Amino acid sequence: MPSLRKFARSLTGSADAADELVQAAYERALRSPETLTTVEQPIGWMFRIIRNIWIDETRCARNRLSAPLEEGEHIATDDTERTLTARSTLARVRAVVADMPEEQSAAIMLVCVDGLTYQEAATVLRIPVGTLMSRLCRGRLELARRFKDTGTKC
Repeated sequence: MPSLRKFARSLTGSADAADELVQAAYERALRSPETLTTVEQPIGWMFRIIRNIWIDETRCARNRLSAPLEEGEHIATDDTERTLTARSTLARVRAVVADMPEEQSAAIMLVCVDGLTYQEAATVLRIPVGTLMSRLCRGRLELARRFKDTGTKC
């Protein structure tokens, strides 16, 4: 469950929304117990359910912004300027990733945020490893391009 919550959090940017997303995924999984018994990799199946629910929700609410990360939860420093810069950069990265095509953002979230291997992420997304690597490359290049255009360092 912690890895599911972490993945959901990386998608939503909010602990509360992530908890709701994981709960919805468990509810959906439990509604089809016959499928649960035939699934070879339950964790990958749950990742896909979470991703699909999140896609459905974001399509329904395109203009709704996700809740910001809780203040100071990920960044702790005494230096106020560094803290503000780090939070600003984090917000910018989140905005850029949210604006990317879903295929690229999902690949970046699974590999860069959740720490899955390329093979694990490819399994979750049901794509070949080469396709995952291509999406990651395009996503990383897009992140670099957008940060270079704004003069922001990532």
